[in-house]
Amino acid sequence: MDRRKFILASGAVAGLTAFAPALSLVKADELVTSSPLRSVTDHIRPISPEERMQRQELARKLMQENNLDAILLEGGTSMKYFTGVSWGRSERLFAFILPQKGDGFYIAPKFEEGRAREQIGQALLFTWNEDESPYDLIKGVLKDKGLLTAVLGIEESTRYFVTENIQKAIRTLGIQSATPVTAGCRSVKSPHEIQIMESANQICLEVFRSASKQLKTGITEAEFGKIISQEFSKSGVEGGALVLFGEASAYPHGLVKENKLKEGDIVLMDGGCLVQGYESDITRTTVFGKPTDKMKSVWDLVSKAQTEGLKAARPGVTAESVDAAARKFITDKGYGPGFTFFTHRLGHGIGMDGHEWFYLVGGNKRILQTGNMFSNEPGIYIPGQFGIRIEDEMLITSDGARLLLPAQESLEII
Repeated sequence: MDRRKFILASGAVAGLTAFAPALSLVKADELVTSSPLRSVTDHIRPISPEERMQRQELARKLMQENNLDAILLEGGTSMKYFTGVSWGRSERLFAFILPQKGDGFYIAPKFEEGRAREQIGQALLFTWNEDESPYDLIKGVLKDKGLLTAVLGIEESTRYFVTENIQKAIRTLGIQSATPVTAGCRSVKSPHEIQIMESANQICLEVFRSASKQLKTGITEAEFGKIISQEFSKSGVEGGALVLFGEASAYPHGLVKENKLKEGDIVLMDGGCLVQGYESDITRTTVFGKPTDKMKSVWDLVSKAQTEGLKAARPGVTAESVDAAARKFITDKGYGPGFTFFTHRLGHGIGMDGHEWFYLVGGNKRILQTGNMFSNEPGIYIPGQFGIRIEDEMLITSDGARLLLPAQESLEII
């Protein structure tokens, strides 16, 4: 699976403290490629209906704090996070509305009622026929619930035409962003979510280790990417990777030109997999053959910059301060100023989507909380030569932060 498609097919923006029974995780060094890794995921329990109801209760609490009377979710990741319902988007509106008070309800096309009931059970469902307007239907339901003058939070990835049609149909309704609620819930991971993500990370690391043994002179980036995808499939998960060889590694997401591997090339693997709806995202940079002194020096600086970001991360500090710690280290070592060689932010939130709120980047003064999960991915990119990036998922703990995987030991060892 193409890594960029894998990431982009994911998408947008916490605080659940309830958790499912503990999982007995398999350590990375216990995973062996001689036997399928499917058993690593078979024992992982999915998120339970009880956990999703607890998420809805937290959402209601955040609605109250942010002066929202209800939130609307289209089919997509946030709907699945709060309800467990998986539903693709089309021109026909399928939505879930969760009021601050009272039961949530679904809006669905009438001809999809059977498929909807299959997932929502006995939850409230209102349907519309093809010659009817789902927005008029929403208006009627909100009127019955006394919410025609309410403030409705719209989940951030909701398509514009949906918001526009709601505004046209219900002019008395206040419209605001639901991000303080949806991101407020999703950005803080529960112990159960953390355990699932740890397993996804462990599988990803072992896949990278196994795939790297299959590197050979003349293989293309696309061919090696296919090998990585096949290794994920053998592990019983869906996954992929962005693969960059040589000079292409000097550009964080590579170039259009396809490169063939040659002796002495940097090999950058940026990928992840999906386990129980949660994604992993790690980058390992190695070398095919013998590294130059400059490669080893730059790799060492990037590794230490990751450590600087890790040391700076803890509850109560701003997101931008973590980025600043890693960026200052790289700048002080001669690869600055600012974004000159470290050309992107230090990290992004991650969970059910590969990129979620919130971001470790200058200007983001949001205060970190226990349970936040970010990528920690400093890099140094030297156009015309090579680039080095090391990426791990980083969990904010009660007294600091930790990486979900052991730090990479050296450029030559994945």
